Amino acid sequence: MSPDYESASNAAIAGLKRQRERTINFKYLLKNKWLYFFLIPGFTYFIVFKYVPMFGIVIAFKDFSLVKGIWGSSWIGFDNFYYLFQSRDFFTILRNSLVLSTYQIIWGFPAPILVAIMLNEVRSALFKRISQTVFYLPHFISWVVLSGMIIQFLSPDNGWVNRVIMAMGGEPIHFLLEPAYFRSIIVSAEVWKELGWGTIIYLAAMTNIDPTLYESARMDGANRFQQIRHITIPSIMTTIIVLLILRIGNILDNGFEQVFLLYNTSTYSVADVFDTYTYRIGLVDGRLSFATAAGVFKAVVGFVLIVLANRLARRFGNQIW
Repeated sequence: MSPDYESASNAAIAGLKRQRERTINFKYLLKNKWLYFFLIPGFTYFIVFKYVPMFGIVIAFKDFSLVKGIWGSSWIGFDNFYYLFQSRDFFTILRNSLVLSTYQIIWGFPAPILVAIMLNEVRSALFKRISQTVFYLPHFISWVVLSGMIIQFLSPDNGWVNRVIMAMGGEPIHFLLEPAYFRSIIVSAEVWKELGWGTIIYLAAMTNIDPTLYESARMDGANRFQQIRHITIPSIMTTIIVLLILRIGNILDNGFEQVFLLYNTSTYSVADVFDTYTYRIGLVDGRLSFATAAGVFKAVVGFVLIVLANRLARRFGNQIW
């Protein structure tokens, strides 16, 4: 057989395979056309409210004027990014964002995993349902209401925390005016609010664990701790890795509401993060281009981190893509 004939034969076989795959894909699409039809509202939502507004990031490269509009404003290249990196506030807000996110990951990420594992070991279905409800309820409280509750609890005049301190002979503490307490208050409030939501995700992942694995482990003499270590945790490791990658991708996203509602000029040094900075510079000071540049920087850092985290997870076989 000549090389030319063999090459032509392989090309013809590859072409037939591609044609067959296209035919199969088209038949699969026709067979499940109504399932794809239900995707249209979701796609429409993301296109209209997520992708179309992304064109607005062009004002980060312009000297934006409300009178001239987006396309009438003049291009200034990377000047806004240059001024951002040269700003004396930049490293302060970068440090605050990273430190606060690190605390939120250290304390907030493992908490729902531990609670889910403990609830999974509970044999009383009634106690488990009541516990899940109690943990999940704070998720429905808005940050506006929750911030009001925190301010009342920590009030130096009539807050019950300071009442306990004074009952023990101490002096009342202005918690919300002390930078040393601000990060602890934010992290504690977020852990309490979102603990139930994360717990439900991990409990749902645990429902897919084959019960025969536990039975086999018990027959081999494994205790509860060994079953958790060798069966429960490895079985939900994929869920843990996926949520951790998504959390790392939002490391500069500290949540606007909770910080904005609880910080003040006394705690700016530790509380001012990218979310509040872009709000203050963009809407209060009217420097929309500069604020957009800060937002673009935050998004790029998040994208790079999520790619790096996924590559790291790929080494353990738990990557997202």
